[in-house]
Amino acid sequence: MPGVDLLTSGRRTRCGWPGDDPLYVAYHDDEWGVPERDPEALFAKLVLDGFQAGLAWITILRKRDAFRRRFEGFRPARLARWGEPQIAAALADPGIVRHRGKVEGAVRNARAYVALAERDVDFAALLWDVVGGAPKANRWRRLRDVPAETRESVAMSGRLRDAGFVFVGPTICYAFMQAVGMVDDHLVGCFRHGAAARGRRRG
Repeated sequence: MPGVDLLTSGRRTRCGWPGDDPLYVAYHDDEWGVPERDPEALFAKLVLDGFQAGLAWITILRKRDAFRRRFEGFRPARLARWGEPQIAAALADPGIVRHRGKVEGAVRNARAYVALAERDVDFAALLWDVVGGAPKANRWRRLRDVPAETRESVAMSGRLRDAGFVFVGPTICYAFMQAVGMVDDHLVGCFRHGAAARGRRRG
């Protein structure tokens, strides 16, 4: 994230971390922090956050469409059936992050997701339960005040690891929680603070 807490463009003031990159700004304005409760959409975001480990989110965002095509729309039941031929094809695709551990981790996570479904465990409910089922409203004024992890993200990490998921450490889980609206971490002063957590898209 840039060191600027808030940026004003036109008549709107927003969190400073997207900078002036149009793709990143659109992601901040339209998606980040809006509560997501669809299980497969949550799975897709978790897979992408696993690929982000060690990288900037904008890198993954720019490749998101390529990831979606390569990983069969992030449909867990299909991804769980992948073997070495599909993994090798993914590792040869320049449109995604070609990291064997992360590709194999996505397949492993799909299998863990399917295993939960076979036990009638609702993936969305499992995740949202760590915040009591509703977005947690924060009131951060500076980027430096926003934590890298919380007790809730530690709890989520533990649940996912126990279920067989990988690339789900507490820091990755907190970034995930921010993105899918489990916490509202738009800074006070950002035009999306409060609105995103109420499920409101821009406009």
